[in-house]
Amino acid sequence: MKKILTFFAMVCSILSIPSAAQAADENPRAAVEHVLLTQQDAWNRHDLDAFMTGYWNSPDLTFFSGAKESKGWQATIDRYRATYASPGHEMGKLDFSDLRVEVLGSDAAFVRGVWQLTMPDGKTPHGRFTLIFRKFPEGWKIIHDHTSAAE
Repeated sequence: MKKILTFFAMVCSILSIPSAAQAADENPRAAVEHVLLTQQDAWNRHDLDAFMTGYWNSPDLTFFSGAKESKGWQATIDRYRATYASPGHEMGKLDFSDLRVEVLGSDAAFVRGVWQLTMPDGKTPHGRFTLIFRKFPEGWKIIHDHTSAAE
């Protein structure tokens, strides 16, 4: 009987430990940071499709870069492909830093941060971004991205 109770207590304690994904779901700040780190890792593997999973796959997604607006998920990935994944262009190594996540509610967050690419030729284009995230049934997604490059 003692072995059964010990086994039952062990099973209950294991089941009560949340996984990292569950913890991120319960903590909006951690969930948003997880999306960004997942995007950074995908970029550094040169996997643009995986990188784009952080964005809301909708024609209502907005992406501002400089004076140009890309409206919709498809236009955004087309812009990334043309700028970084077409012949003669390099993706480089992406680093996000100075992330400041402000949770606006149970299903919205505002993020500010710095991006930097390290290119094979040693150049380091960089700049700042502001993002608006919204929580959907499938997780947190970027619904608006405003990215600027340093001059």
